[in-house]
Amino acid sequence: MTDLRKTLKTSLAEARARLETALREEGFGILTEIDVAATLKARLGLERPPYLILGACNPSLAAKALEAEPDIGLLLPCNAVLKEGPEGVEVLLQDPREMFRVLPTETREALKPVAEEARNRLEKALAKL
Repeated sequence: MTDLRKTLKTSLAEARARLETALREEGFGILTEIDVAATLKARLGLERPPYLILGACNPSLAAKALEAEPDIGLLLPCNAVLKEGPEGVEVLLQDPREMFRVLPTETREALKPVAEEARNRLEKALAKL
């Protein structure tokens, strides 16, 4: 689904702290958090391993994207997933280039520089983990 992923042999809390720091260094902040495991437990009584979705935003990139396409909010913010697995905590980052593939060609071309810069910054953040 995405090639922006890395597995960390650490706790979920430590992986989250490291991810937030790395994203902050690349100009992103966390706007939203969804604790999927807790929601499934509360609403459906299902037990699941920890699974968090964090909505990350780089304000300057978001402003550029909104300037090029006012409806781009449907694809924002960039999501980051932290999930526990047998090998450790897997960190997955949404690839903006892939997300923007759903857009019409003209819009995708207008947003290409933003998608490239966002992906580069996300790759740098992932490398820091």
